[in-house]
Amino acid sequence: MNNIHVLKPMRFSEEKVLEDACDWIAKIDRGLSKSETSQFQAWLYEKPAHLTQMLKTAKMWDKMDDLERLSDIFPQNQVKRKKSSIVWGSLAASLILAFTLTFYNVADLFNTNHNVIAIKPIESTYQTKTGEIDTITLPDDSVLVLNTNTIVHMKYTNNVRVLELQQGEIHIDVAHDKSRPLSVLANGKMMQAVGTSFNVEVTKKLVELIVTEGKVLVENKSTNQFKADLANHKIKLPKSSLAVSKGEKVDLDIDKKSTVTKEVVKLAPIDIITSLSWQERKLIFRGETLAYVVDEIGRYTDLKIELDNDEKLKKTNVIGVFKTGDVTELLAEFKKHFNITHKKTSNNKIKLYFAS
Repeated sequence: MNNIHVLKPMRFSEEKVLEDACDWIAKIDRGLSKSETSQFQAWLYEKPAHLTQMLKTAKMWDKMDDLERLSDIFPQNQVKRKKSSIVWGSLAASLILAFTLTFYNVADLFNTNHNVIAIKPIESTYQTKTGEIDTITLPDDSVLVLNTNTIVHMKYTNNVRVLELQQGEIHIDVAHDKSRPLSVLANGKMMQAVGTSFNVEVTKKLVELIVTEGKVLVENKSTNQFKADLANHKIKLPKSSLAVSKGEKVDLDIDKKSTVTKEVVKLAPIDIITSLSWQERKLIFRGETLAYVVDEIGRYTDLKIELDNDEKLKKTNVIGVFKTGDVTELLAEFKKHFNITHKKTSNNKIKLYFAS
């Protein structure tokens, strides 16, 4: 008997669309042939969901510029909306630039010595509750996304941009500033970038880094060591540091004695999208065990879900897409497709088991 269960056939179809979109992103990245361009256009016109998913995937994979160059093969109504947004975006950018130049010209009138005014350190702590996902624009216009149950301390000065990830998971789209690299500290590991996009998750055993754009340098470094380096004006990590590039992942042990010379793994686009689907408030499972699924779902709810002491139950494989924290729907799908039911064992705890 097949031990792999698919929750809702329609969701399996959504998974297929997502996988196809990721495949097209990979092909676009290396360049489409004439025949592939025709196939891509046919795929886009086949179903509205294809275009919608392609735009979402490109945004997450930071490939909107590539799609812009292919805009002539997109459905025309979408192209018109795209061009309109580009015109308004350009106009807005021009107005912002004009305002910025005016501001600095006025500022010069009051700064007769033309000295650079030191920026006061900016500090703040950001936190999400269980099940909450939040997006924050930082002082330098970097975009920080916090996953469930996450705590981040931010400190910006004239010389450094520092995020200390105390628990949880973040994705950071780093505003480019070569003179002031952004550093993420997490459980004795330091990740530094100038202008990239990457994801960092802290667990009990490791720090996981996934880079979606650019390159990130990694070193062992405690918070105290980092502060000492700052006092000695050692801001940038050496070029000999472990380098993790776009589309790559590395798992770093939190053991203080371990080094950062870990294996860097190249990820397929579908793996990147799956790992970062939490930003869309979705969880994608592609055959993981029920034990793993329950642990992941549990990150987004205060309800504690336990499994009956049954190895077959624990090793049941699951394929599906779920909304983060939607336990009610999850339980309904388990009962319908797996013959798995549940019972309440306390006010905030349930146990799953095979129905007799």
